[in-house]
Amino acid sequence: MVRVLATGTFDILHPGHVKYLSESKRLGDDLFVIVAREEMVHHKPKPFLPDEQRLAMVKALGMVDHAVLGDVENMFRPVREISPDIVTLGYNQHFDEEELSGQLEREGIHARVVRISDSKQCKLCSTRAIIRRIQGIYERE
Repeated sequence: MVRVLATGTFDILHPGHVKYLSESKRLGDDLFVIVAREEMVHHKPKPFLPDEQRLAMVKALGMVDHAVLGDVENMFRPVREISPDIVTLGYNQHFDEEELSGQLEREGIHARVVRISDSKQCKLCSTRAIIRRIQGIYERE
């Protein structure tokens, strides 16, 4: 049984999220998802939607077998509990694959890191693009 782990903020679900999670699921038998808690998001603007709402949306996706919120003290704690065989990264996630592999090994987590490619980009396949579009509509009114 191959366990795959995907992580992310998943604020305002869009086709890019669906592609990332669908491609992640294809790599194994069980797809686990860790949804980042708001207080742990430092590399981009804080999410609009609350933690529990983002988690509920991810859990509702058919390809997701298990979803949990991330840990506020140690981001590797839920990863260790899940014990994945593969950790996937979205095409635009800020992690470097080699650096993450090293961090996982140092934490005693022996998982292969796989970057999911961006083969079918669309205009509204990112939360930022959706927000810009909404802002543009309201600026015209």
